[in-house]
Amino acid sequence: MRRLLIIGCGDVLCRALPALVRRYRRVYALVRTEAAAQRVRAAGVIPVRGDLDRRGTLARLAGLAGDLVHSAPPPPEGGGDPRTARLIAALGRGAGAGSRRAVYLSTTGVYGDCGGDRVGETRPPSPQSERARRRVDAERRLREWGRRGGIAPRILRVPGIYAPDRLPVQRLRAATPVLEPAQDPWTSHIHATDLAHIVVRTLDRGRSGRVYHACDDSELKIGEYFDRVADRFGLPRPPRVDRARAEAGAIPPPLLSFMRESRRLSNERLKRELSVRLAYPTVDDGLAAIAQGVA
Repeated sequence: MRRLLIIGCGDVLCRALPALVRRYRRVYALVRTEAAAQRVRAAGVIPVRGDLDRRGTLARLAGLAGDLVHSAPPPPEGGGDPRTARLIAALGRGAGAGSRRAVYLSTTGVYGDCGGDRVGETRPPSPQSERARRRVDAERRLREWGRRGGIAPRILRVPGIYAPDRLPVQRLRAATPVLEPAQDPWTSHIHATDLAHIVVRTLDRGRSGRVYHACDDSELKIGEYFDRVADRFGLPRPPRVDRARAEAGAIPPPLLSFMRESRRLSNERLKRELSVRLAYPTVDDGLAAIAQGVA
């Protein structure tokens, strides 16, 4: 059995650990803290202490494992992803002899604003935010690294992740506005548990160099998503404002940045090539399970 290295073992990858531990002879995870080390060790994973912001701490990664899952985000500022650059430098040529598979969790934000169009994986990236440009830089670096080592990474482009502790409850309680229906942009989502399953399937079945949209079947606008969460958990629906008021400060800039982009994602490749069966095919399914305490 092969060995796997996980970079960025947060909530989603922790959900995937039981399946990954069964599939690999050894699973390693890069961790920064003792608490994180204890968490992954309890799941049968070997922790490796290091920090992507400190290149000197990454020397142990070279040749450690043949397969890789990289989900660590870029830094919050800048036009590139130096964390991925440091990781690649530490791994060396194709992560060492015997490399076979690599998966990178990117973002659907790389497409920028698509005017509400339905988007497939062949659409070229057109990032319009620094956040998305950093992800495009990471994808580029990983592809170049893969060409040097003969391992073409599989890229998962991920939309908004939701889970019991990843819902906009505080924004709803604060009555943070969303855009009026006529100006409300389309968005996509995935439950954290389904995303964990998708990561495993991508390692097992993903085609080398392939991009997959890791999203569910829902077609919702951002305001509709907030309304669904509010209705499910007995909270007031958010007020609606027009774009002029939003740009004038009615909507906080971090949230407004997502409302400047509208797209609907196809997940047909995910189902056809990876045979993914979603536990929560729609946001309504996922919210119902969360409300019942089973998701």
